[in-house]
Amino acid sequence: MVVPVYNGEGTLAELVERLSTVLPNCATAYEVILVNDGSRDRSWKRVCELAELHSWVRGINLMRNYGQHNALLCGIRSASFDTTVTLDDDLQNPPEEIPKLVARLAEGHDVVYGKPLREQHGLLRDVASLVTKLALQTAIGAETARDVSAFRALRTNARGGFEHFHGPFVSVDVLLTWGTKRFSAIPVRHERRASGLSNYTFRMLVAHAMNMMTGFSTLPLRIGSFLGFSFTFLGIIVLIYVVGRYLIQGSSVAGFPFLAAIIAIFSGVQLFTLGIIGEYLARMHFRLMDRPAYAVRETVGCGPNSNQLP
Repeated sequence: MVVPVYNGEGTLAELVERLSTVLPNCATAYEVILVNDGSRDRSWKRVCELAELHSWVRGINLMRNYGQHNALLCGIRSASFDTTVTLDDDLQNPPEEIPKLVARLAEGHDVVYGKPLREQHGLLRDVASLVTKLALQTAIGAETARDVSAFRALRTNARGGFEHFHGPFVSVDVLLTWGTKRFSAIPVRHERRASGLSNYTFRMLVAHAMNMMTGFSTLPLRIGSFLGFSFTFLGIIVLIYVVGRYLIQGSSVAGFPFLAAIIAIFSGVQLFTLGIIGEYLARMHFRLMDRPAYAVRETVGCGPNSNQLP
């Protein structure tokens, strides 16, 4: 189990308690990796307490807040067993649904998503999630993106597809497509947050969607190229119209507003396309800086094979 933790002090104890009941029914050996992603509350202290109380709990404390997917990447790379399940710390995805994902994984899939029967989010969060899934479609395909969620089971060896990935902008779901195409999804319950508010705001989700489109897809560049060709064609049509009017009627197209509108349209498209190119240049710049996806401050727990059942 890999659980990214951010300000999850109020739910961690209950989460681990419920996992202690569920996991023995799923596997003969298991571990829970709690990755503290720069929480501002006492989450890390709670992780340390849980690691001391349970031999199968490990804690990883990141140097600062890197983002949910960066924390997931850290946890997945630290996983010890053949199957990895990722789960948020807010209890919206009940741990009791884990056996469904593991059972579907055993049918021959490499990644299985827990698709919520009904998401318990607000309107803005639902809209932002839709934007994110639309962005995912450009990188991983529409069929897979439709079922993506934070509740997923995967074969740990799928991480071999992104073993050498480095960079600050991470999308675990996109990275998984680098290692496999055998995805599936299964309906699961989705409950309201046990406490607190979601740490994902509308702005953060839209920013994540933009990072995915410019970091893992060439669609924006293609859109820019399409707009460039389209308006070039429009410009040729306008030129033919102006020249034809002059040759036929002996007069040119009068009016400053017409010329100003044409210039404004073409300038806007040029700036839009330059902005897209700038986004890609920024991604290249950060890659050349070789910034890490995360940095670990400390760890607690007993390490691999921490719980072996008879």
